[in-house]
Amino acid sequence: MATATTGPTIKVLVVDDSNTIRRSAEIFLKQGGHEVLLADDGFDALSKVNDYQPQLIFCDILMPKLDGYQTVAIIKRNPRFSDTPVVMLSSKDGVFDKARGRMVGCQDYLTKPFTKDQLLQTVQQLGRVQPGAQ
Repeated sequence: MATATTGPTIKVLVVDDSNTIRRSAEIFLKQGGHEVLLADDGFDALSKVNDYQPQLIFCDILMPKLDGYQTVAIIKRNPRFSDTPVVMLSSKDGVFDKARGRMVGCQDYLTKPFTKDQLLQTVQQLGRVQPGAQ
């Protein structure tokens, strides 16, 4: 059961190579009553998506090894996760970045630093509990 009055608990994966961003997202999301998984790069994210099947993914763009666009493209190619909403995180707010994010299949774009309200509002909009999830 959700501990807050924000609705059902959503399982959220936050992928970012910045420990500060991961921790603040984790704190905000837990305050909103959500279950949080953290990954510090694209490869870590891919294994967590497969193992835990999050209902919503926040993914940084600029990461070492595998960037956010590559990570999202790989996730979206898997039929099991093609409908999982993904929100790109970036310190850049350019039209090109947003367009490229949509091309690989992300649903939304959040500019860092984000606020608790922005994060929780995005989860509320996109983090629907999928029927038959599990």
